[in-house]
Amino acid sequence: MPHLPRASFRPWGLRPSRGLPGSHALSTQSEPYGSPTSRRNREAKQKRLREKQAALEAGLAGKSKAPAESSKAWTPKEIVLYELPTEPGEKKDVSRPLPAAYSPRYVEAAWYPWWVREGFFKPEYQTRLPQSTGETFSMCIPPPNVTGSLHVGHALTVAIQDALVRWHRMRGDCVLWVPGSDHAGIATQAVVEKQLWKERGLRRHEMGREDFLREVWKWKEESLHTVYISFQRLDQCCTPPSPQRGWVSLGLVVGARDMFADKPLWAQERGRDLWAAASSGGLPGLGPRVLHYGRRLLSGCDGSFRATPQGRVVVPQPAACQLVVRFEVESRSLPGPTELRLPGCPTPVSFGILVSVAFPVDGEPDAEVVVGTTRPETLPGDVAVAVHPDDARYTHLHGRHLRHPLTGQLLPLVTDSAVQPHVGTGAVKVTPAHSPADAELGARHGLRPLSVIAEDGTMAPACGDWLQGLHRFVAREKILSALRERGLLRGLQSHPMVLPICSRSGDVVEYLLKSQWFVRCREMAARAAQTPDLTRFYPLSLLETGSDLLLFWVGRMVMLGTQLTGQLPFSKVLLHSMVRDRQGRKMSKSLGNVLDPRDIIRGAELQVLQEKLRDGNLDPAELAIAAAAQRKDFPHGIPECGTDALRFALCSHGALAGDLHLSVSEVLSSRHFCNKVWNALRFIFSALGENFTPQPAEELCPASPMDAWILSRLARTARECERGFLTRELPLATHALHHFWLHSLCDVYVEAVKPGLSHGPRPPGPPQVLFCCADVGLRLLAPFMPFLAEELWQRLPPGPGGPRAPSISVAPYPSAQSLERWHRPQLEQRFSRVQEAVQALRALRATYQLTKARPRVLLQSSEPGEQGVFEAFLEPLGTLGRCGAVGLLPAGAAAPSGWAQAPLSDSVQVYMELQGLVDPQAHLPLLAARRHKLQKQLDGLVARTPSEGEAEARRQQRLSSLHLELSKLDQAASHLRQLMAASPSPREP
Repeated sequence: MPHLPRASFRPWGLRPSRGLPGSHALSTQSEPYGSPTSRRNREAKQKRLREKQAALEAGLAGKSKAPAESSKAWTPKEIVLYELPTEPGEKKDVSRPLPAAYSPRYVEAAWYPWWVREGFFKPEYQTRLPQSTGETFSMCIPPPNVTGSLHVGHALTVAIQDALVRWHRMRGDCVLWVPGSDHAGIATQAVVEKQLWKERGLRRHEMGREDFLREVWKWKEESLHTVYISFQRLDQCCTPPSPQRGWVSLGLVVGARDMFADKPLWAQERGRDLWAAASSGGLPGLGPRVLHYGRRLLSGCDGSFRATPQGRVVVPQPAACQLVVRFEVESRSLPGPTELRLPGCPTPVSFGILVSVAFPVDGEPDAEVVVGTTRPETLPGDVAVAVHPDDARYTHLHGRHLRHPLTGQLLPLVTDSAVQPHVGTGAVKVTPAHSPADAELGARHGLRPLSVIAEDGTMAPACGDWLQGLHRFVAREKILSALRERGLLRGLQSHPMVLPICSRSGDVVEYLLKSQWFVRCREMAARAAQTPDLTRFYPLSLLETGSDLLLFWVGRMVMLGTQLTGQLPFSKVLLHSMVRDRQGRKMSKSLGNVLDPRDIIRGAELQVLQEKLRDGNLDPAELAIAAAAQRKDFPHGIPECGTDALRFALCSHGALAGDLHLSVSEVLSSRHFCNKVWNALRFIFSALGENFTPQPAEELCPASPMDAWILSRLARTARECERGFLTRELPLATHALHHFWLHSLCDVYVEAVKPGLSHGPRPPGPPQVLFCCADVGLRLLAPFMPFLAEELWQRLPPGPGGPRAPSISVAPYPSAQSLERWHRPQLEQRFSRVQEAVQALRALRATYQLTKARPRVLLQSSEPGEQGVFEAFLEPLGTLGRCGAVGLLPAGAAAPSGWAQAPLSDSVQVYMELQGLVDPQAHLPLLAARRHKLQKQLDGLVARTPSEGEAEARRQQRLSSLHLELSKLDQAASHLRQLMAASPSPREP
């Protein structure tokens, strides 16, 4: 499969590859992404992609910021393939030099089959590790539905769990990670029915039960294969799977049946509360009033229905959902009147309209009570009208009855303090069978619910022959016409509202009374919260909210934990975020914003993404909307990011602190980070040389303040990683790793020691420190980026203490305690002042546009002893500031003439030599041009009308920044004019 445009495409090892991504060129891994595109189509696509290359550079990556690193403009990267002869399961050859740039295809080749063959993921292997703790860590993957390929929500689950599993394994725990899958009966049935209708024009009722079940299981096997292949691409290091044991397997079915049959529960079916059976020993340990059977309001969705032109439903079409849990409902905000096309409805339906209906007062011909509703189709189910007891407009009607506007039946006017008298007319219709709030109100007043919408989305017999069998939204229009004819329609007006939409079918969710088994979970949740040693929740904040989700998990955990069922108990519950797109929308196939993790890992051009949509089960209207949204979100396709980058990006989000808004540009930022680590190791390998022998870490002592500083930063990173894993707050670890590799090691330490390693005899200290940073840093990184960490760690020279672990996946994870001797927080604090001086020097160089010159620098402090902070770092200060010699100016000494000045703080000044290095006549016009450009930006911001909230805060911040920049330019221009008077002909060397 071809993917994104690229500058060149080169294998590393044997021969040039003439294939494209997705061809047979990658000889060490199978390609689970579909058959290769034909050569003719491939050439045509490559031509189109080359034409898009310029636009791509400024497109995808420039619109969003990742938590750890700003996005960079994406340019096509060279693809390097690993093509050395390596049999599946054989260890990868790491004897060749590293390619010049990071390439996910090269890095991720061959490692996974070798890990599996060596048995690193097996518990019995882990018990033999030298660092074995004797403790056990076991976890079950929440089973993904087998209704198609995985999306990034599944990838988030796998990335979090896999990182935790790898950390536990490296620290020496015996790890059992069991994969699972869910047959997802309702959802799978919906998908299979839509597919059968699309491909064969068949309904399940026309096939018979056995034939239809064969189609369902066939789909399940094909989809499950895709799911597991996707898991492997995410480098899921599960315990090797045993034969599948599904929830509908015979043993579990019998176990669940025996749970009821052996107790006085099986025969007590419809409409009977079973709490007595539970309390009499039927369910030991669960206590009274735990299990009961009854009718409750549930979220229902009928999916799609075939309808005649008159709107009367004939036969239900495939994909009926009929039961929707709260987490499958999307809330769509409507600002006012909005027309929507819904599955099964022959005409568009208007929402966001408040309908005012008059209920005549019985016995008073001219009196009426007007109520407002956005759901006139539920009028036949009204059993009362409610007002607030203190609403003076209706006190004279207390105890009276009203006439139903459609049936003429008498309805009581009830008073209830839950009614809001200042909303609308202050009177509300009560429909207990189709509204949760009305159900509670009706229960308080003993009102019997009346179901008027059936489970198939049509009007029920209770509505009468004139409505029975009609689609509910077709019935809505018929009801409105009847109200007009009777003179009881009092008006239509715009009404903002939130519409619940089923994420499976795209239909509007209805609340329906359904008979169902229920488990009372609140008491069990309270008990679980009181025993944190038995059940731990992440994040702990959910224990305080008492959310329904928490109750569901606790109840499910306790029920599944009984010995009767033989099913798996849960003692740790990790609740993570829902993944949304960068606009905050829930990912939905109908919106076209669903991200397949395989497309992010390997890249996919827009044409491929559009073909996937066309191959799905979307109807033509949904397909057009989804395709348009996809073209807008991914105009140049999705660039190749790699597995490690996707995992790191997902784990870097505050996954326990709210919904996760993910964009491809954030994953690209993680790929840039991979490249930084790659280049850091290439430099380290060159710095170590061929005959380097590492010192044992416990014997390593820093030889300079810079060595001590980076080792302290390494120890701090290990501490943050450990804290992140222990608290399950993985962003603590990923942010610490990102900061260490990028800002501490690459940007500071490597740059500081590079001159000393490049000229003359190499000092012994930095190479040993660099090796330690590479070894420890890669092991800290391994749970998040296992491929990159393994590829680089395998190339490190072995230490003198005998053979090390065969793989980084089973190497000891660095503990904070083992590195604590290096932790020097006071040294880090002092060096932060040095880094401030570096930034000031670089700002001065930029202001005066010094490119090649290396000016002398002086630092002066008015505080006694403060100069000692800088004295130990004068050489790295000059190197990092790209300056010449750095010295200290005694306190009270006069400022040197002809030197630029910048305040570092109230007590510290920085001076930079300019005399003879800058031509004032040449630079003054340049400063003037820059000032003119900034002034125009400032004037534009000032003229802009102030906004509110975050936008205004950003505007004020930008105004402040522009004022500061203009002040610096004015100061620089003044200084250059002084220089011009003193020395008219300086020259930059």
